[in-house]
Amino acid sequence: MKKKYQNAFLIFGLIVLALMVSQLDFQEVWQGIQRAGYWFLAVVLLWAVLYVFNTAAWWIIIKSGRKNKAKGDACQSEGDGFSFLWLYKITVSGFALNYATPGGLMGGEPYRIMSLSPYIGTERATSSVLLYVMTHIFSHFWFWLLSCALYVITQPMNIPMGILLLCIAAFCLTAIWFFLKGYKRGIAVSGMRILSHIPFVKKWAKRFFESHAEQLRTIDQQIAALHCQDPRTFFAAVILELTCRVVSALEIFFILLVIMPSANYLQCILILAFTSLFANMLFFIPLQLGGREGGFLLSAKGLRIGASEGIFVALLVRLREIIWTAIGLLLIKLEKHTAK
Repeated sequence: MKKKYQNAFLIFGLIVLALMVSQLDFQEVWQGIQRAGYWFLAVVLLWAVLYVFNTAAWWIIIKSGRKNKAKGDACQSEGDGFSFLWLYKITVSGFALNYATPGGLMGGEPYRIMSLSPYIGTERATSSVLLYVMTHIFSHFWFWLLSCALYVITQPMNIPMGILLLCIAAFCLTAIWFFLKGYKRGIAVSGMRILSHIPFVKKWAKRFFESHAEQLRTIDQQIAALHCQDPRTFFAAVILELTCRVVSALEIFFILLVIMPSANYLQCILILAFTSLFANMLFFIPLQLGGREGGFLLSAKGLRIGASEGIFVALLVRLREIIWTAIGLLLIKLEKHTAK
């Protein structure tokens, strides 16, 4: 990646990181860290492991692209020229930028594409990133759907909650159906066609589609190839991402153990599911400020966990996000030292 783009991503991220830090009550943060003790360190280190799951899912998608590559392609094959560790660094930095941008994909995904393009070409970099993002989001819908079933099995039910769970399940099933269609047919061309009807960007989208139609079709073919030609890779990537969602509930479990020694891991999965669902519904809010915290309070209350416990969990999770955002931004400047 060119140094000017690298610096632009870094400066943007640092500005938003400063905004994130400015929202904290430092006295409350310090008291929370003291109260959590070594469990907070366990939470921070847990995410070093979780990013391995994310990187592995993206890695096998790139590897699958190499297997499906046509003979005689002049581009360098995926997996040559960069290591898993380098891809891990790009993954962490990409998520750091996603934390900092409204809508998420406005920061991390362009960074990933621009970082990977010198190794495998723009088309394959774009298709692998789009496919990973689709898989990442696809796993969220499965996680929310399975969490609805888990709630029915483990929690007492009433009519309002039953109606809410049915609505969530219907929403998730509809989204899963749309994503499966997108996997089979690709999403680049249809995405640009949708943009060509949206005010303010439709003129740009039409010009972009006219000048890059062939490249967009190639990207769609590569996206469809993973699902149609290599289903094992597709399912492996989805399972890795879904496993990551389930394991990440350990973060809430570790924090609750500080104040609730009888904390239930299944309840932590439900808290994570409903909190992430609520936060993603407010994706347009920069940094999801207030959305995640509100989600923690609502899900904790729904599971009969006190408001103070919900606030404590939300505070330490927000602090962990800031720490890993800072780490990801610092890793942006280490690109030259880690890339081979």
